[in-house]
Amino acid sequence: MTTAYWCVLIAAYLPIAFTGIAKFGAGGKDFDNAAPRAMLAKLDGWRARANWAQLNGFEAFPPFAAAVIIAHLTAVPQPRIDALALGFIAARVVYGLLYLANLATLRSIAWTAAVGCVVALFVSAA
Repeated sequence: MTTAYWCVLIAAYLPIAFTGIAKFGAGGKDFDNAAPRAMLAKLDGWRARANWAQLNGFEAFPPFAAAVIIAHLTAVPQPRIDALALGFIAARVVYGLLYLANLATLRSIAWTAAVGCVVALFVSAA
C-alpha cells in the first residue's frame, strides 16, 4: 500500500480523534452515549471547537480520497502523490489543533493549505 493510501486511511479516521477530545475532554463526566449528537450540540469552548473540527474533517475527506485515487489512476508520479497526501494530513492535524486553540486566522491558513494539496492532486492528474 502506498504512503498516500495510508494517508487516506488516516484522513478517514482523523475526525474521530477530535470527536474523542470533544466527548471525553472533561473526563467524560457529561458524555451521553444514548444521545451523543444532542450532547455534542450543547458543548462550548474548546470542546465545541473539537466537535466542529470533527465535522469539518468529515467534509474534507471525500475530495481528498477522490484526489488520491484519481492521481493514482492517472499515473501521477508516486513521490508527488505521497508528498501532497502527507501535506494534506499535516495541514489537517495543524488545522484541528488551531481550532482547539481558537486561532481562527491561522486555522484558515491551515485549511487553505489542505485544500491546496487536494487541488494540486487533481491538477496533477489532468
